[in-house]
Amino acid sequence: MADFLSRRELLCGAAALAAHAAPGAEGLPPVRAITRGPKFHWFGYYDKLQFDPTGRYALGMEVEFEHRSPRPEDAIRIGMVDTRDGDRWIDLGQTRAWCWQQGCMLQWLPGSRREVIYNDRLEGRFVSHILDLRSGRRRTLPAPIYAVSADARWAVYPDFRRLHDTRPGYGYCGIPDPNRDVAAPKDAGIWRMDLRSGKTELIFSIADACAIPYRHGHWQGAKHWFNHLLFAPAGGRFCFLHRWGWPDQPGRVTRMFTMDVTGGNVFELMPYGMCSHFIWRDPQHILAWSRHPSHQDRFYLWRDQTGHVEVVGKEVMTADGHCSYLPGNEWILNDTYPDKERRQNPYLYHAATGRRVALGHFSSPKEYTGEWRCDTHPRFSPDGRWVTIDSPHAGGRQIYLIDVSGIVGGTLSGKARA
Repeated sequence: MADFLSRRELLCGAAALAAHAAPGAEGLPPVRAITRGPKFHWFGYYDKLQFDPTGRYALGMEVEFEHRSPRPEDAIRIGMVDTRDGDRWIDLGQTRAWCWQQGCMLQWLPGSRREVIYNDRLEGRFVSHILDLRSGRRRTLPAPIYAVSADARWAVYPDFRRLHDTRPGYGYCGIPDPNRDVAAPKDAGIWRMDLRSGKTELIFSIADACAIPYRHGHWQGAKHWFNHLLFAPAGGRFCFLHRWGWPDQPGRVTRMFTMDVTGGNVFELMPYGMCSHFIWRDPQHILAWSRHPSHQDRFYLWRDQTGHVEVVGKEVMTADGHCSYLPGNEWILNDTYPDKERRQNPYLYHAATGRRVALGHFSSPKEYTGEWRCDTHPRFSPDGRWVTIDSPHAGGRQIYLIDVSGIVGGTLSGKARA
């Protein structure tokens, strides 16, 4: 591992080229598998840094089974793919703190070419490790991470025990939630961790959130939790979802808050009971599939700490998806859940012209549903010219690389989220 930048031996061989998973693929951009069986590979969520700053190394996770919930004894391997050396897999270790949708929060530390961070379970608690890929040294922090600030100084995280109980597929098994029967605990919520010292602090509890009234309904008898934390691309603010549901009723209610990393300046940004996937466009704006009285459920661009909101892609981006902005904010990268033919459809949307460009149509077999579904979760390289997705269309989940340079051409500008 210490000499991964210069080592040339092929660990897993060149990955085979993968065709688009639908007839009539003419005109679609080139795509290839960068991992292969017999084991299964995926990266997980779309808002994490999968690529190093050079765009050469793509992180991933490896598992030996599918189609069931993780068990406390299940460990997965973590690694990375050298996309410029035959797509060889470089093993980096293992973890016992993971879920199907977001893995172990494996990601590059923002701005680093040599350090990654990920979660683990050790001695009855959840922790995180910062791994130096050149030296092989690993530093263990006393708590897990969910989102990391752009300057790599801070991490924030919810209670993964409670998240596992309320939303399987997003939390971690192996440690029971001590507040399982408490609707809105005071000692659980969002913690901040200093990545240098390891010091942790509870900055906003679930009880704190419930002290802020919900103006569009009620939560009597409901159980509350937090999920989906994300730092702005610069500055010290982050956002998160406050969710609640009833044990005898399907569905859940959601609102979004933003706040400073200190826990101050709390602002209820999306108050109408529904928010799903989102991304910061810049330090002041968040794009989200959410609800607003103007057009009901659509993608909206919300301005933080104000009431300003505008609909985006009203007639083109008409369904929920995992959205992000390519560098320069001219293109939105998004996808769809399986359609009637159970095809998942990643695409690019050009904000200025309203043009939507398909990146492929990938079959998702019916076994991939619920907690262990395999969403494509499209991610992009730092230069915005490559996109990766997770897909099971060729027989088991693997990671695929799509060349979008012919679509975006010379329109990219600015820097990636890092």
